[in-house]
Amino acid sequence: MTDRGDQLTAELAHWRYAVDAMADLDIVASPVAWDGLEQYLRLQVRDRLAAIVTGLRLEAAELVAAAAGRDDPRDLRDRVLRLRRRYFQAEAILGFYGDAVATRSNPALAALLRGFDTLAAEGLEGLLRPLGIDSPPVLCYLDAGAGAAILRAGVRLWDHANPSPAAAIKLTWHSLPHPTSLFHETGHQFAHLTGWTAELADALDSVLAGRSVELAALWRSWAGEVAADVHAIALCGWSPVPALANVVDGPTDAVLRIIPGDPHPFPLVRVLFNAALCRVWFGPGPWDGMARTWTERHLSRPDDSDGARLARLSIGALGDLVDVCTRRPMQAFQGRPFCAVADPRRAAPAALGELARRAGPSLLTSSYLARKDPVRILAWLVGRALDDPGNAPVHWRTLREWVAALGGLRQPDTSPVLARTTAA
Repeated sequence: MTDRGDQLTAELAHWRYAVDAMADLDIVASPVAWDGLEQYLRLQVRDRLAAIVTGLRLEAAELVAAAAGRDDPRDLRDRVLRLRRRYFQAEAILGFYGDAVATRSNPALAALLRGFDTLAAEGLEGLLRPLGIDSPPVLCYLDAGAGAAILRAGVRLWDHANPSPAAAIKLTWHSLPHPTSLFHETGHQFAHLTGWTAELADALDSVLAGRSVELAALWRSWAGEVAADVHAIALCGWSPVPALANVVDGPTDAVLRIIPGDPHPFPLVRVLFNAALCRVWFGPGPWDGMARTWTERHLSRPDDSDGARLARLSIGALGDLVDVCTRRPMQAFQGRPFCAVADPRRAAPAALGELARRAGPSLLTSSYLARKDPVRILAWLVGRALDDPGNAPVHWRTLREWVAALGGLRQPDTSPVLARTTAA
């Protein structure tokens, strides 16, 4: 064999053995971490990762056979490079899921994350099932950063071939006491599966075009994030708004900055829109004070920037924006408005308070209530820290214990209780 042939053989051997090493998924994440997943979710993720590795191993084996058959060296070289490229794509996929699963190596954190899995899945299934849409499994993980994020179930992964086996939701450390960003992220999955985003974009454009073509184009481009915010408030009421404000807060030049191509409304407009959703659906409340504070901080001085100008235009249209997002019939919802699919009034502070009053002490001890209405119980728990910030650590401890107990309702080695079939 020529030196060039020897080199090609060595290169192929390297990538073949690298692919073989991927097959041990207990190296990707420890067995303890894998056991931190509910069984159905664990099988979904492991089966997808195993299928990716199996495909690569088959490709490597075919290359070995081709090399032994003395195929064209130039063709072999191209195929080795393709295998190398696909290896790194697969490595990125396994690395992502490995890191996500590895956050469950600590049993206490694993129980907490399983509880968040349950909450996210229940929130999705409760809205999707009546629409005849299968709900995907959810994998929550913990990471640093300001905002949450989602890799939606079903989207193509880094190899552009395999779909994501679960909705993988990143939660941040600072958001754990106020984990309502979970429902902003599941809102992205909900909007994707129903087709709401494109229809909402058209509706936002149409309702604003008479005021300003520029403003209409901006809100159209923000439709995905707007949908996710509306979804979070419909499920959790007021509590997502302070959490959002803390994430997007900053000096005036930052909260008025419009970043070209950014799918998020710029911070001032986003906070005021969320407060307007609460005002329309819940009446007067603390959201009004937050809106006043943000407006006074950032719009009280003369400012001819694009952000200030478009913020003022948006403020004048908030009523129309809330109406089109929540009350306009949509084909995505079989001709009904979003509020008929997820009634925000069920998450109003008064409604959550009534839930707690009726349940009494059993609200946090009943496994029946935890399975029946977990999202609203979480919303009530988060709201306690907002209503009583002086005792926030106590309320956070209660929330954490309840969520961890919810995660324990589904042991990793049992079938899912609920039938389940993708940045702030």
